[in-house]
Amino acid sequence: MRAPPSAIRNTSAVRILLTGCGGQLGGALLHALASVGEVIAADRSSIDLSKPEQIAERVSALRPELIVNAAAYTDVERAEVESDAAMTVNGASVGQLARAARDLAVPLIHYSSDYVFDGTKVTPYVEEDLPAPLSAYGRSKLEGENQIRAVGCAHLILRTSWVYAATGRNFLTTMLRLAAEREELRVVDDQWGAPTFAGSIATATAELIKQTYASEAARARFQSGDTVHLVDSGVTSWFGFATEIFESAAVRKRVRAPRLVPIKAMEFPTKARRPANSRLSIEKAQTVWSLTVPDWRDALAECLSQMR
Repeated sequence: MRAPPSAIRNTSAVRILLTGCGGQLGGALLHALASVGEVIAADRSSIDLSKPEQIAERVSALRPELIVNAAAYTDVERAEVESDAAMTVNGASVGQLARAARDLAVPLIHYSSDYVFDGTKVTPYVEEDLPAPLSAYGRSKLEGENQIRAVGCAHLILRTSWVYAATGRNFLTTMLRLAAEREELRVVDDQWGAPTFAGSIATATAELIKQTYASEAARARFQSGDTVHLVDSGVTSWFGFATEIFESAAVRKRVRAPRLVPIKAMEFPTKARRPANSRLSIEKAQTVWSLTVPDWRDALAECLSQMR
């Protein structure tokens, strides 16, 4: 059996199993975690979260000393008609990863979502607020959290929001694609949150891992299990995010900005209900875990600089 987290001091020797390495967050983590230890990159072909019955055996065979789970069912709209599939990937299979982590005596880092909340609170959500998901996707992400806590392995659950990257399907890449096709874009202006660059999450995750093996207090928090909100700082609406995308992209001569029209969420019907308030407080990340997160505008500029 591998040594528990408290026994590991040299992070360069840590074998990190990264699931979902082919996704936008997984890709960012693949790069960032290389500075922390030896990364075992697992995509769907090697560890498929749609097949929970295979997870324990495959994880055990790899003998990791830390598991970072970036694999997830992320299609919020499709989850409304494929709720069982979303619940399997985001719920049952996360539970199996937690059991594998417990059996190997290794810690687990898992990513959750602002969608576990209903968005009715008027101030930013803190980690202790009671979840009340509105959508099948949100319920599946909450189930994943609950499975980890029930298993009781050493863990960090990192809740984030409005994640985007230079590649993949996300709000940023969708806006840039649509700008090349349309003169006008109608964008929701009454849902609020923090756009969060996948690179920011990856950098913070690497820092959290370094802390865990350098600080007795951090190891104790990890060992007992902790939930932390991890988003870029600041707040905006989807309309505000779109406005900043095109203003920043125009400076870099990437795209001609379309005319943006602010609309209410009710004017853009979707299968899945989304929280009006997706703001997550990062006070705990900053004060307890000593993380420094960028302003969302600065993170966006960094992301755009990486795009060809």
